[in-house]
Amino acid sequence: MKLVAAIAALVVCGMALPSHAADPLQAFPPAQAGMVRYVLQLPKQADESALKVELIVGKGVLLDAQNRYFFGGRIQREDIKGWGYTRYVVDALGPMAGTRIAVDPGAPKVERFVALGGEPYLIRYNSRLPVVVYVPEGVEVRYRIWKAGPEAKAVAKG
Repeated sequence: MKLVAAIAALVVCGMALPSHAADPLQAFPPAQAGMVRYVLQLPKQADESALKVELIVGKGVLLDAQNRYFFGGRIQREDIKGWGYTRYVVDALGPMAGTRIAVDPGAPKVERFVALGGEPYLIRYNSRLPVVVYVPEGVEVRYRIWKAGPEAKAVAKG
């Protein structure tokens, strides 16, 4: 009986169970000046626990075709207070670095996507909430889905 009274009091006070759940993007503020907000809504999957999402942040640059390049910088995870949601922010791309293989100076440059360096940035697959990433203007967000194999193999004692 006390539980019913408590729920009724919440409804009367306008604090009913989250009405904002209908539009989860309400929790994510618009991008600030000089930034862009990217929103990824993942499709529902049968076994989401076997999946991960790799966030890839970078931009297209005119470069030679032989060398490998990457940008400095990192993706920061931020919790949105009062909502329990997570957003991802890249404040700035750091300097670009790469290998130094000698190439023909007359070789044509090609447009290549250059991403942040380091290990892949993997997050949990969750089709119920959008993945929201804030990046500087001119920067692009891509993603890749990683899937675990169907069987787990035993490790030998040793």
